[in-house]
Amino acid sequence: MIYKICSKRVSCMTRSLYILAKKSLMVGAFILAGMLVSTQGQDTIKYSNPSWWFGAAAGANFNFYRGSTQQLNSTFMVPAVFHNGNGIGLFAAPLVEFHKPGKMLGFMLQAGYDSRKGKWDQIKTPCNCPADLNTDLNYVTVEPSLRFAPFKSTFYLYAGPRLAFDLGKSFTYSQKTNPDVPEQVAEPDVTGDFSNINKMLLSMQVGAGIDIPLSSELKKTKWMLSPFVSYHPYFGQDPRSIETWNITTVRVGIALKVGSGKVIPKPPKIEEPAKIEVIEPVVKFSLEAPKIIPTAPNVKEIFPLRNYIFFTKGSTQIPDRYVLLRKDQVKNFKEDQLQELEPKKIPGRSERQMIVYHNVINILGNRISKNPTATVKLVGSSALGPQDGRKMAESVKAYLVDIFGIDPSRIAVEGLTKPRIPSEKPGGTRELDLLREGDQRVSIESGSMDILTEFQTGLDGPLRPVDIFAKQEAPVEGNVNFKAEGATEAFTSWTLEIADKNGRIQNFGPFTQEQVNVPVKSILSTPDEADFKVTMVGQSKSGKVVKQDSMLHLDMRTLPVPDELTRFSIIYEFDNADAINVYEQYLVDIIVPKIPKNGKVIVSGYTDIIGEEEHNLKLSLDRANDVKKILETGLQKAGRNDVTFEVHGYGEDPSKAPFDNKLPEERFYNRTVIIDLVPNK
Repeated sequence: MIYKICSKRVSCMTRSLYILAKKSLMVGAFILAGMLVSTQGQDTIKYSNPSWWFGAAAGANFNFYRGSTQQLNSTFMVPAVFHNGNGIGLFAAPLVEFHKPGKMLGFMLQAGYDSRKGKWDQIKTPCNCPADLNTDLNYVTVEPSLRFAPFKSTFYLYAGPRLAFDLGKSFTYSQKTNPDVPEQVAEPDVTGDFSNINKMLLSMQVGAGIDIPLSSELKKTKWMLSPFVSYHPYFGQDPRSIETWNITTVRVGIALKVGSGKVIPKPPKIEEPAKIEVIEPVVKFSLEAPKIIPTAPNVKEIFPLRNYIFFTKGSTQIPDRYVLLRKDQVKNFKEDQLQELEPKKIPGRSERQMIVYHNVINILGNRISKNPTATVKLVGSSALGPQDGRKMAESVKAYLVDIFGIDPSRIAVEGLTKPRIPSEKPGGTRELDLLREGDQRVSIESGSMDILTEFQTGLDGPLRPVDIFAKQEAPVEGNVNFKAEGATEAFTSWTLEIADKNGRIQNFGPFTQEQVNVPVKSILSTPDEADFKVTMVGQSKSGKVVKQDSMLHLDMRTLPVPDELTRFSIIYEFDNADAINVYEQYLVDIIVPKIPKNGKVIVSGYTDIIGEEEHNLKLSLDRANDVKKILETGLQKAGRNDVTFEVHGYGEDPSKAPFDNKLPEERFYNRTVIIDLVPNK
C-alpha cells in the first residue's frame, strides 16, 4: 500500500517537473527571440578600409646570373670563367602603404633584407676538373613604389626604384678531382669575399598584387593578406665594378597588413515627401490653312556656286559627271543659259541646279577669261598625300589652260592631305567614309570679287552665284500650319488624326516640336474642296492622353498664278550653324532690299544625312533661325515692319531635302538654308 502511494507521488512529481521544464523552455525561447529581435533591430556600425596600412612582407627571390666571373678577388682567380647560374634567396621587409579606399593611385614603401644568393653552373677547369662557385650575396634594400589599381578594385600594379646597400659578399669555390685520375687528391674549398663589390645599386622593379580582406565591415581594425609578384630587370644590378656579372630577379611573396578604419556615416533617413498635386501644363492647339492654294510659281533662284571639285579616291582625273567642253564650244558658253541644258543622267531631284554646279570648271574658266587681272589658286586635298592632291589640282589647271586658253601663270596649284576646312573633325567616329569622300577635292581660292560671291572675306568661300529660272516643284505656300503651343513642356510627343466626312483617317507624327507643316496635297487627295476633323493627340509626361479637336477647310478650286518668287540659298560647312560671319553682309545688303513690301519670307533649314537624325533636325532649325534673326535686324534698320516670317527646320528628311545624298556635292548643297521671298498675293 505504501509502495503504491510512493509510486503515485513520484509520478505526480515527475509530471509536475515536466510541465515546469516545458514552461521554462517556452519562456526562455520567447526571451531569446526577443533578444534576437532586439539585437537585429539595433543599428550596426560599419568601418571603411583604412588609407594607411602597416605590416611586413616576405618572399623568395628567384635569382638568375648572367655574364662573366673569373677574378674573385685580388689574390684569387679561378682557372676558367663562370657564366650562368641561379639561386633562391630570402626577402623580408616591413612595409608602409597609403591608398584611399576606392581610389586608383597610392604609395608603397618596403625596406629590409634582400638575398641575391645563387650558384653558377658547373664548369670544367683545364685539368678536366669539375668546379663549382656559389655566393651568399645579400643587401639591405629600400623600395619606394607608386601603386595603381586600374579597376579601383583589390587588384593593383606597382613600380618604382630599388636602392640596395651591400651587406654580404662571400663566395665558396670548390674544385673536384679529374675523374680520369682516381688517385688525385681534391684541393680544399676556397672561401672569401668578392672584391670590387659596388656598395650601392640603383635599379627598378615592377609588380602586381591582390588584396584579400581578412576582416569584416564591422571590425575597426582591418587585416589584409596580399600575395604579390615582382620583376627586377638586370639593368642597374651589376654587383661588381669589374667583369660583366649581372642579376635578374623574380620575387614571389606575401604581405600581411593592418590598419584602422573609419566609421562609415549612416545615410540620412529619407522621409517620404508629401504628395504634391501635379498640374498638367496647358496646351493650346490651333491650325492655319491657306485660303487659296497657288499653282507652282515661276522661281528666280540665286543659286550659290560651291568652290569645290570633288574627285574619286585613287584617281587624279576630273570625274566624268563634270561637264567638260571642247575648244570650239567655249565661245558659245554662257553661264546664264545653263538651265536650258538637258540634265545629265545623275541621281538627284534638283537636276537643273546640279547642271549649274557640274559646269563649275567652265564657269570658272569663263570668268577668268573675261577678267584679265583675276588670278586663282587650285588646292588639291587627298588622303593619299599632298603629291596626289597636287596632281588633282594640276588636272583642273591643264583643262583651263588647254580649253579656255588661260595663261598658266594666273593659276597656282598646291597639294594638301586635308583641305583647309575639313569635314572630318578630330575625334569623329560616325560615317567617316562619307566625310572623307567630301575631303577628296580641289578647292578654288581667289581674291577677285569678279569670281567670288559678294562680300566674301575668306579664301575658301563660294564663287559668285548663278541666276536660274525654273518652275517650283511644290507650292511653297501649299502647307497647313499646325501649332500646339506648350507641347514641348507638356508632352513627350503628339500626333495628328485627320478624318474626312467619309470617316477616312490619316495619321501624321509623332512630333516633338510645337509647330509643324503638312503639305495640302498630303491631306486633300481627290476632291477640290473638303472639310476635315483634326484631332491633336498628346502623350503627357505623366502618362495622360490629351486630345483637342478642330475643323479644317481646304479649297483648291481657285488657282491664280502668283508673281515670280525669288529664292536665295546660304551654304554651310559640315555640322556648323555659324556660317553667318561670311554671309551677314550679303543677307543685309543684297537680300533685305529684295523682300517685297508686305511680303512673306519663308526660311527653311536643311542638313545632309551624316550624324544623328535628332541632332540634324536641331541643327537645321538653328541655321534657319540665325538667318531669320539677321534678316529681321536688317529690316528694322531699314525702318520696315511689314514682313512676316515662316521658319522651318527639316533636318535630313529625305522627302524635304533639296538634293539626294549619294554624291559629295549633293551632301554639301544639302547643308543649306533656302530663303523664299513671297509677294503678298
